[in-house]
Amino acid sequence: MEPSSLRQTRAWVESFVVAHDICPFAGREMRRDSIRYVLAEASDLEGLLHELVAECRHLDAHADIATTLLIAPAGMDDFDAYLDWLELAERLMEELGYVGIYQLASFHPDYVFDGVAADDPANATNRSPWPMLHILREAELERAIANHADPEGIPERNMARLREPGSAALAAGLAARGVE
Repeated sequence: MEPSSLRQTRAWVESFVVAHDICPFAGREMRRDSIRYVLAEASDLEGLLHELVAECRHLDAHADIATTLLIAPAGMDDFDAYLDWLELAERLMEELGYVGIYQLASFHPDYVFDGVAADDPANATNRSPWPMLHILREAELERAIANHADPEGIPERNMARLREPGSAALAAGLAARGVE
């Protein structure tokens, strides 16, 4: 049986990210079954960084996978510790020559954008059931952006939609994360 963290993440992608067009590129990859969901076994920074490298190497060897969600169910509960992981991960990606090949996006249950209040509904765009790093193929991202009318406007559109009173997208995001 699939671990609950994987089931919850898949449900979040389907019922929030895709269903509410939070990422207009995710639906295509979900339909193509080209999203890889990986449950990290490590709970410490060093181990998680090793798993990130292993996942990049897996992507190197499997061109049919468009993107990976590396889910960290243990060790990254604290948002500040998670940000440390993200910072080290980005540096490691640079050191390994993955800049321009892969890009990291970040998601955490307690995600707060810099300069935004913790209770601002706009934070829900990056709040997920579990701490995770999203490894995107740059080539896939560039292809998707080239076919989108306003890729720069996506974050602002999402933030505005989530801030609307009675936002269905916000309610779906909270439900997918198990928050009532």
